[in-house]
Amino acid sequence: MISKSIIKEFETICGKDGVMTSEVDRQNYSYDAAVLDPVVPAAVVRPGTGGEIGKIVALCNDNSIPVTVRGAGTNLSGGTIPMGNGIVLLTNRMNRIIELNDVDMYVRVEPGVVTATLAAQVASRGLFYPPDPGSQAVSTIAGNVAENAGGLRGLKYGVTKDYVMSIEFYDAMGRRVTSGSKTVKCVTGYNLAGLMTSSEGTLGIFSEITLKLIPPPQASKAMMAIYDSVEDATQTVAAIIADKIVPCTLELMDNFTINAVEDFSKAGLPRDAKALLLIEVDGHPVQVAEDGAKVEAICRKLGARHVQVAQNDAEKAKVWEARRAALSALARLKPTLVLEDATVPRSKIPAMVSAIEGLSRKYNLPIGTFGHAGDGNLHPTILTDRRDNDQWHRTERCVSDLFDAALALGGTLSGEHGIGIAKSGFLKNEVGQSSIDFSRAMKAAIDPNTILNPGKIIGC
Repeated sequence: MISKSIIKEFETICGKDGVMTSEVDRQNYSYDAAVLDPVVPAAVVRPGTGGEIGKIVALCNDNSIPVTVRGAGTNLSGGTIPMGNGIVLLTNRMNRIIELNDVDMYVRVEPGVVTATLAAQVASRGLFYPPDPGSQAVSTIAGNVAENAGGLRGLKYGVTKDYVMSIEFYDAMGRRVTSGSKTVKCVTGYNLAGLMTSSEGTLGIFSEITLKLIPPPQASKAMMAIYDSVEDATQTVAAIIADKIVPCTLELMDNFTINAVEDFSKAGLPRDAKALLLIEVDGHPVQVAEDGAKVEAICRKLGARHVQVAQNDAEKAKVWEARRAALSALARLKPTLVLEDATVPRSKIPAMVSAIEGLSRKYNLPIGTFGHAGDGNLHPTILTDRRDNDQWHRTERCVSDLFDAALALGGTLSGEHGIGIAKSGFLKNEVGQSSIDFSRAMKAAIDPNTILNPGKIIGC
């Protein structure tokens, strides 16, 4: 427990309404979107400024109190599950868009700005912020940076790290640190912005982030290719990329997911299709016409029984809304849903899908597969019941084999969900012990009292 005197100091820093100690309030911040046991923190603190973050962290460091920073809690790998003797530091009070510069094309934001809110504000000024994680309606920018969030447009436009220009954060001693610039080029000092991206709150706590913006595409063309074979669909993905075409989005849904989504959203998806590819090309109108025609031809050549092109924005929106509903639709089918993000080189997508199908049969577990096939980032979603010991044991073995399959194909444990607690035990399989030792030495130097989100990524 945290002493009453420390709680009083928290209240002095950010006001009584910025500190929560009731059992109900603390339970609300004991878990995230990962399938892991909740841990109730000793207190929840909500700073309103960067200076308050610094004071809170300094106080925690002086008293060896663990700090887990949290935005919206959409994390899928346990990265925001706190320590029982520590605090959760919420950033949702810090939700201002500080500056939106449409001349130099950047935006400065506080950590608690919601991703979709930012994207809409940027769009209203005739600019474009491409990263679009599935949780964008509620996830926050600092969380996106901490996890290096991706999304449907990652294939062409990259992920969150590709848009981080500069950061301000507070270290384990509560000191303000800055890195990067508003300029296009900047090589001043160590690339701390790059280090902090994907750090999952283990190295510092963001107080301000500057993000690059770009002009929006002039035109786009969306289509849905319908297949009677998952293999044909995955081969099409590889063929499109091999033909040097980079769509804005190139998404896959298998039959199990198609039917779950159709039950959920009545989007008009073909229930008998073994797989769907949802594809969008964008850019200059001439390029869109050319690339769209090439993609249609490749789809048909490789077995698509029908290619349905969206005729207007409403039809396009309906297709993408159906894709975004995949997780919600699958979650309705079983008490427990385990969403993974096995990621492999794009040419290995057919082999990875085949491996997933084999694991579903081996462990007698339904797995709905969808995801960003164009960049090799699949989301095999295991439907199970954690209350059933046998099912859960099979699920754990299935997940382990899933990771092994991705690594054997030259892939990675996580394309966009992070390591957190859920995957930390598997990290050695990908990067080796020496890489973990190096990371632990760096963490020990930066955070000698191990107060910043302990236990995540590298287990300390």
